[in-house]
Amino acid sequence: MKTLIFKDIDDLIIGSLGIVAFISFFVGGVVTIQTALNISNPLIPKYLVGFATRQSVILEFAPTFISIIMAGKVGSFITSSIGTMRVTEQIDALEVMGINAINYLVFPKFVALMLYPFVISIAMFLGIIGGLAACVYGGFSTVEDYIIGIQTDFIPFHVTYAFIKTIVFAFVLATIPSFHGYFMKGGALEVGKASTTSFVWTSVVIILLNYILTQMLLS
Repeated sequence: MKTLIFKDIDDLIIGSLGIVAFISFFVGGVVTIQTALNISNPLIPKYLVGFATRQSVILEFAPTFISIIMAGKVGSFITSSIGTMRVTEQIDALEVMGINAINYLVFPKFVALMLYPFVISIAMFLGIIGGLAACVYGGFSTVEDYIIGIQTDFIPFHVTYAFIKTIVFAFVLATIPSFHGYFMKGGALEVGKASTTSFVWTSVVIILLNYILTQMLLS
Protein backbone atom coordinates (compact mmCIF):
# COMPACT_ATOMS: atom_id res chain seq x y z
CA MET A 1 0.00 0.00 0.00
CA LYS A 2 2.86 2.38 0.85
CA THR A 3 4.37 1.76 -2.60
CA LEU A 4 1.05 2.51 -4.29
CA ILE A 5 0.66 5.76 -2.31
CA PHE A 6 4.15 6.96 -3.30
CA LYS A 7 3.49 6.02 -6.95
CA ASP A 8 0.25 8.02 -6.95
CA ILE A 9 1.96 10.99 -5.29
CA ASP A 10 4.52 10.90 -8.11
CA ASP A 11 1.86 10.54 -10.84
CA LEU A 12 -0.79 12.93 -9.52
CA ILE A 13 1.09 15.60 -7.53
CA ILE A 14 4.73 15.77 -8.69
CA GLY A 15 3.74 15.02 -12.29
CA SER A 16 1.38 18.02 -12.27
CA LEU A 17 3.83 20.62 -10.93
CA GLY A 18 5.27 21.51 -14.35
CA ILE A 19 1.98 22.41 -16.05
CA VAL A 20 0.68 24.15 -12.89
CA ALA A 21 3.87 26.26 -12.61
CA PHE A 22 3.78 27.23 -16.30
CA ILE A 23 0.09 28.22 -16.31
CA SER A 24 0.24 30.04 -12.95
CA PHE A 25 3.24 32.19 -13.89
CA PHE A 26 1.80 33.40 -17.17
CA VAL A 27 -1.80 33.84 -16.01
CA GLY A 28 -0.49 35.93 -13.09
CA GLY A 29 1.30 38.08 -15.66
CA VAL A 30 -1.83 38.40 -17.81
CA VAL A 31 -3.97 39.45 -14.80
CA THR A 32 -1.40 42.14 -13.98
CA ILE A 33 -1.29 43.43 -17.58
CA GLN A 34 -5.10 43.50 -17.88
CA THR A 35 -5.43 45.34 -14.57
CA ALA A 36 -2.70 47.87 -15.41
CA LEU A 37 -4.16 48.60 -18.86
CA ASN A 38 -7.63 49.20 -17.41
CA ILE A 39 -6.36 51.63 -14.76
CA SER A 40 -6.00 54.65 -17.03
CA ASN A 41 -7.15 57.28 -14.54
CA PRO A 42 -4.09 59.08 -13.08
CA LEU A 43 -5.94 59.49 -9.75
CA ILE A 44 -5.99 55.70 -9.23
CA PRO A 45 -2.78 54.63 -7.44
CA LYS A 46 -0.47 52.21 -9.28
CA TYR A 47 -0.19 49.90 -6.26
CA LEU A 48 -3.75 48.67 -7.00
CA VAL A 49 -2.21 46.55 -9.78
CA GLY A 50 -0.45 44.39 -7.17
CA PHE A 51 -3.53 44.39 -4.94
CA ALA A 52 -5.83 43.19 -7.75
CA THR A 53 -3.36 40.50 -8.85
CA ARG A 54 -3.01 39.17 -5.29
CA GLN A 55 -6.78 39.03 -4.76
CA SER A 56 -7.45 37.37 -8.13
CA VAL A 57 -4.72 34.76 -7.75
CA ILE A 58 -5.33 33.80 -4.11
CA LEU A 59 -9.14 33.91 -4.05
CA GLU A 60 -10.06 32.41 -7.41
CA PHE A 61 -7.36 31.61 -9.92
CA ALA A 62 -5.12 29.29 -7.87
CA PRO A 63 -7.75 27.18 -6.05
CA THR A 64 -10.53 27.07 -8.68
CA PHE A 65 -8.99 27.56 -12.13
CA ILE A 66 -6.09 25.19 -11.41
CA SER A 67 -8.53 22.60 -10.00
CA ILE A 68 -10.51 22.61 -13.27
CA ILE A 69 -7.27 22.12 -15.20
CA MET A 70 -6.35 19.30 -12.81
CA ALA A 71 -9.78 17.73 -13.41
CA GLY A 72 -8.65 17.32 -17.01
CA LYS A 73 -5.16 16.07 -16.23
CA VAL A 74 -5.48 14.15 -12.95
CA GLY A 75 -9.16 13.23 -13.24
CA SER A 76 -8.78 11.75 -16.72
CA PHE A 77 -5.66 9.85 -15.60
CA ILE A 78 -7.48 8.32 -12.62
CA THR A 79 -10.56 7.37 -14.67
CA SER A 80 -8.58 5.87 -17.54
CA SER A 81 -6.18 3.92 -15.29
CA ILE A 82 -8.96 2.38 -13.17
CA GLY A 83 -11.23 1.97 -16.21
CA THR A 84 -8.51 0.10 -18.12
CA MET A 85 -8.14 -2.27 -15.16
CA ARG A 86 -11.93 -2.81 -15.25
CA VAL A 87 -11.89 -3.52 -19.01
CA THR A 88 -8.96 -5.94 -18.77
CA GLU A 89 -10.65 -7.70 -15.81
CA GLN A 90 -7.78 -6.92 -13.42
CA ILE A 91 -10.30 -5.59 -10.86
CA ASP A 92 -12.22 -8.88 -11.09
CA ALA A 93 -8.95 -10.74 -10.50
CA LEU A 94 -8.24 -8.64 -7.38
CA GLU A 95 -11.71 -9.44 -6.01
CA VAL A 96 -11.24 -13.15 -6.72
CA MET A 97 -8.00 -13.03 -4.69
CA GLY A 98 -9.94 -11.54 -1.78
CA ILE A 99 -8.43 -8.03 -2.11
CA ASN A 100 -10.68 -5.04 -1.47
CA ALA A 101 -10.36 -3.45 -4.92
CA ILE A 102 -11.75 -0.04 -3.94
CA ASN A 103 -9.35 0.21 -1.00
CA TYR A 104 -6.45 -1.02 -3.16
CA LEU A 105 -7.09 1.33 -6.11
CA VAL A 106 -8.87 4.42 -4.74
CA PHE A 107 -7.43 4.92 -1.24
CA PRO A 108 -3.80 5.62 -2.43
CA LYS A 109 -5.13 8.27 -4.84
CA PHE A 110 -7.18 9.81 -2.03
CA VAL A 111 -4.09 9.98 0.23
CA ALA A 112 -1.93 11.38 -2.60
CA LEU A 113 -4.42 14.18 -3.30
CA MET A 114 -4.31 15.28 0.33
CA LEU A 115 -1.01 16.89 -0.76
CA TYR A 116 -2.93 18.93 -3.33
CA PRO A 117 -2.79 22.16 -1.20
CA PHE A 118 0.99 22.05 -1.76
CA VAL A 119 0.37 22.34 -5.53
CA ILE A 120 -2.04 25.25 -5.01
CA SER A 121 0.43 27.10 -2.74
CA ILE A 122 2.99 26.91 -5.56
CA ALA A 123 0.34 28.20 -8.00
CA MET A 124 -0.37 31.17 -5.69
CA PHE A 125 3.31 32.01 -5.31
CA LEU A 126 4.13 31.73 -9.02
CA GLY A 127 0.99 33.65 -10.02
CA ILE A 128 2.10 36.62 -7.91
CA ILE A 129 5.71 36.29 -9.15
CA GLY A 130 4.42 36.21 -12.74
CA GLY A 131 2.57 39.44 -12.05
CA LEU A 132 5.76 40.98 -10.67
CA ALA A 133 7.69 39.91 -13.79
CA ALA A 134 5.00 41.45 -16.03
CA CYS A 135 5.26 44.73 -14.08
CA VAL A 136 9.05 44.84 -14.36
CA TYR A 137 9.38 43.86 -18.02
CA GLY A 138 6.20 45.57 -19.22
CA GLY A 139 6.81 48.79 -17.35
CA PHE A 140 3.25 48.88 -15.98
CA SER A 141 4.30 49.83 -12.44
CA THR A 142 7.40 49.79 -10.26
CA VAL A 143 8.45 46.81 -8.15
CA GLU A 144 7.93 48.94 -5.02
CA ASP A 145 4.33 49.81 -6.00
CA TYR A 146 3.56 46.19 -6.83
CA ILE A 147 4.90 44.95 -3.47
CA ILE A 148 2.97 47.67 -1.61
CA GLY A 149 -0.17 46.51 -3.45
CA ILE A 150 0.45 42.88 -2.42
CA GLN A 151 0.73 43.98 1.22
CA THR A 152 -2.21 46.41 1.22
CA ASP A 153 -5.31 45.31 3.19
CA PHE A 154 -4.11 41.71 3.36
CA ILE A 155 -6.66 39.49 5.12
CA PRO A 156 -5.08 36.19 6.32
CA PHE A 157 -8.48 34.45 6.25
CA HIS A 158 -8.48 34.73 2.44
CA VAL A 159 -5.60 32.25 2.33
CA THR A 160 -7.45 29.98 4.79
CA TYR A 161 -10.56 30.22 2.59
CA ALA A 162 -8.50 29.28 -0.49
CA PHE A 163 -7.06 26.20 1.25
CA ILE A 164 -10.48 25.10 2.56
CA LYS A 165 -11.69 25.17 -1.05
CA THR A 166 -8.55 23.34 -2.16
CA ILE A 167 -9.09 20.45 0.29
CA VAL A 168 -12.74 20.10 -0.81
CA PHE A 169 -11.69 20.16 -4.48
CA ALA A 170 -9.00 17.53 -3.75
CA PHE A 171 -11.74 15.25 -2.36
CA VAL A 172 -13.79 15.82 -5.54
CA LEU A 173 -10.74 15.12 -7.77
CA ALA A 174 -10.15 11.81 -5.96
CA THR A 175 -13.74 10.54 -5.81
CA ILE A 176 -15.67 11.42 -8.99
CA PRO A 177 -13.01 10.20 -11.49
CA SER A 178 -12.49 7.03 -9.40
CA PHE A 179 -16.25 6.38 -9.42
CA HIS A 180 -16.50 6.73 -13.21
CA GLY A 181 -13.48 4.49 -13.74
CA TYR A 182 -14.47 1.79 -11.25
CA PHE A 183 -18.11 1.39 -12.31
CA MET A 184 -17.67 1.76 -16.08
CA LYS A 185 -18.84 -0.99 -18.41
CA GLY A 186 -17.74 -1.86 -21.94
CA GLY A 187 -14.43 -1.87 -23.77
CA ALA A 188 -11.58 0.45 -24.68
CA LEU A 189 -13.86 2.99 -26.39
CA GLU A 190 -15.92 3.33 -23.20
CA VAL A 191 -12.73 4.13 -21.22
CA GLY A 192 -12.35 7.30 -23.31
CA LYS A 193 -16.03 8.18 -22.86
CA ALA A 194 -15.78 7.61 -19.10
CA SER A 195 -12.73 9.92 -18.92
CA THR A 196 -14.63 12.67 -20.75
CA THR A 197 -17.71 12.22 -18.55
CA SER A 198 -15.66 12.29 -15.35
CA PHE A 199 -13.92 15.52 -16.47
CA VAL A 200 -17.26 17.21 -17.19
CA TRP A 201 -18.87 16.17 -13.89
CA THR A 202 -15.76 16.96 -11.84
CA SER A 203 -15.62 20.46 -13.38
CA VAL A 204 -19.35 21.04 -12.79
CA VAL A 205 -19.12 19.94 -9.13
CA ILE A 206 -16.00 22.09 -8.55
CA ILE A 207 -17.76 25.18 -9.96
CA LEU A 208 -20.91 24.55 -7.90
CA LEU A 209 -18.93 23.93 -4.70
CA ASN A 210 -16.89 27.05 -5.42
CA TYR A 211 -20.09 29.10 -5.43
CA ILE A 212 -21.45 27.44 -2.28
CA LEU A 213 -18.18 27.71 -0.31
CA THR A 214 -17.68 31.35 -1.32
CA GLN A 215 -21.22 32.14 -0.17
CA MET A 216 -20.67 30.32 3.14
CA LEU A 217 -17.16 31.52 3.98
CA LEU A 218 -16.97 35.09 2.64
CA SER A 219 -20.50 36.50 2.82
